[in-house]
This record gives sequence, structure tokens and C-alpha cells, in this order.
Amino acid sequence: MKTENYKILIVDDEKDILEFLSYNLNKEGFLVFIAKDGITAIEQAKKNLPHLILLDIMMPGMDGIEVCEKLRELPGLNNTLIAFLTARGEDYSQIAGFEAGGDDYITKPIKPKVLVSRIYALLKRVNRSNIESQSDSDKISKGDLVIDKERYLVFKGKKELILPKKEFELLLLLSSRPGKVFTRDEIFQTVWEENVIVGDRTIDVHIRKLREKIGDKYIKTVKGVGYKFAE
Repeated sequence: MKTENYKILIVDDEKDILEFLSYNLNKEGFLVFIAKDGITAIEQAKKNLPHLILLDIMMPGMDGIEVCEKLRELPGLNNTLIAFLTARGEDYSQIAGFEAGGDDYITKPIKPKVLVSRIYALLKRVNRSNIESQSDSDKISKGDLVIDKERYLVFKGKKELILPKKEFELLLLLSSRPGKVFTRDEIFQTVWEENVIVGDRTIDVHIRKLREKIGDKYIKTVKGVGYKFAE
């Protein structure tokens, strides 16, 4: 996909930041949309279906965490990446962001070239996921759990589960080889890539959220090593 075909939604309540980011991303050839608040962001996301959303956390009214949670409830945005762009760098803020369904956490201020590099790294996942979803079998079944790789859907019995992109990719990785123990390093490199900086608890948070949705019997912890999908 050409750069100009990638759609990016920037959400921030500060006009200067919106103008600065829009200018630099437009210059790179991205198709950019902006929103100054959470409600407008959700409307823009529904209308334009962006590939990536850069989302500020500290906004009046509906903050970025709540916006992210609402976006992740929309089936049409299953494949949209969400990166929090915020001045807050505390661990608890990052954990809250990942729990809400965020894919990355970028701390402000950030130089334009560095930001663009991070964006390209994130967008590579879109193409990689599309390629992977077309390979092998379209579905993985285990017990009452069905993972539809092509449509990015998960069913538990007759119930459709809405999973954020990172949770889906983590589940897809583990279920691709039942019984294999994936180390934390393998999971980081495959799901988050080496150039994405995430906290030590990121995997644990995503595993916990997955277990809450699909049940405890599918993902097993191998202490001191990593995780595996039940055989």
C-alpha cells in the first residue's frame, strides 16, 4: 500500500499540536484527519476508518482511555491501530492504555522524524497481518473457541468476542502452534516488534484480558519462560 493510501486520525485538544502533527504527516504523504475531542474522534473514526489513530490521553470531557475503549467496541475498527501520544510516561498510564486496547504508547515531546519512524513500524503490522490472515487455514478451532484469521473475529460458542488488535495477534500467535511455549522475547518480537518500547507488564496485561474473555483453559503459563496454547 502506498503511503498516501494510509489514513491517520490525530486526536488532541491542543490546536498547536494538531497543526504540527498534521503538517509533518501530510508532508510524508499520509491522508490525515483531525479531532479536538473524544466524541468527534469517534465520529471521524466511524466515517473514515483510519489505519492508525494517534490519541492524546489528557483531554477534557472524554479522556483518551475512554475514547479507546469505545473505539474498540466498534467492529469496523477491528484492524485500526491506536497509539497513545501523551506527555504522561508513568507505568500505570501505559498499563491503562494497553488495557483499553492501545497498540503503542508514544511519549511527547517527540521529534517528527522519530514519530514518522514509529508510525511506519506500526503500519507494517497492517500489511503483515493481512498477509498472515490469507495464509494456511482461515480458521483455528479449539473446543468452543473459533479464531477467524481472515476476518479478525473470535467466537466462543455462538458469542462473537470483540478483541483489540494486539490481543487478537497475541491469541493468533499462541494458537498457531498449540503446545509450543512462546518465550516473552518471541512474543515481543512477533506481536510488538523490537523497535516498539513497551513496559515489562504489557504481555501479562494482554494475557489477563484474553483469559477474561476466552476463559482460563486455553492459555497456559510456563513460569519463568512464557506462555503456550492448550494442545
